[in-house]
Order: sequence, then structure tokens, then C-alpha cells
Amino acid sequence: MNGEGRKKRKGMSILVFSGDLDKVLAAFVIANGAAAMEVPVTLFFAFWGINALRREERVRLRSKKSLVEKMFGWMMPNGPNRLKLSNMHMGGLGSKLLKREMSKKGVLSLPHLIDKAREEGIKMVACTMSMNIMGIREEELIDGIDYAGVASFVDIANESESTLFV
Repeated sequence: MNGEGRKKRKGMSILVFSGDLDKVLAAFVIANGAAAMEVPVTLFFAFWGINALRREERVRLRSKKSLVEKMFGWMMPNGPNRLKLSNMHMGGLGSKLLKREMSKKGVLSLPHLIDKAREEGIKMVACTMSMNIMGIREEELIDGIDYAGVASFVDIANESESTLFV
């Protein structure tokens, strides 16, 4: 079947692959905007995008990590407040200026957009394959998210009216 006979549900799926602050912000602004219009939204976080879901504080792990997994953990940002801009980062100055301008103009910060997404019932899913490769454990991620493999995202995307890649 070429998809013509398949019924699409009203909904949006967003694959968040990037861990850049501006790109993750865009994904959450779009997701929250769609949810405000009563469109069901699923955000699927893979590879670098998972960093937006990491807890900022260190957590005690139930199992030990390999050296490579530890190195990934040291090199990747912990949580949404530590993400960097994709352009004009300028050693952190660009990120600080963007955050300041957002605050001055009443735009929600990324942590607040994440909280709003949870309140709006936006489904957030962390890719288990990406987590496994990079040595990220469930206890290192924020509460209220689901875990699934890529096949689950493909199913969700197939049933969505629109699918975005950020």
C-alpha cells in the first residue's frame, strides 16, 4: 500500500536529533504551539537531542559505566541550561545574550518550555538505542518521559499528519 488508503491521525511528531540550544528551543516552541491548538504531539529525542532531557545534577547510578560511556557523559552538556547555540555561541556569550533577550521579551526559557510541554500532555520519548550507544541511563534523565526504539517513532510518524526533523 502506498499510503493513500492509510488514515492519518491529527497529530505531529518531531524528531529532536540536535542538541543545539536554538534548535531544541524551536522544537519545543513548535510542540507547545501545536499542543495549544489541541494537536497531539510526540517529541522523539535521539543522539545529541537527548542532552536536553538530562538532569543537571549528578545522579547515583545503579550500574557502572564503561570508560567510553563516562567520556560521553563528561563531554555532553547536562540538561537544557547547558546547551550551546549552533551559531554565534562565542564562548557562551551568545547563549547568555539569547537567554537574556528571551527573558526581557517574555519568552519562556527552555526549562520552562519543557515543563509546559509536560503540562500540555506532549509525549516526550528518549531513543533507547541512542541512550545505549552513549551510555545514558534512565535515572540520568528528567521524570515524565517515555523510552522506545526507532520502530516506535516510525509508527508514530506514519500516523502523524506532519513530521519534523530538528
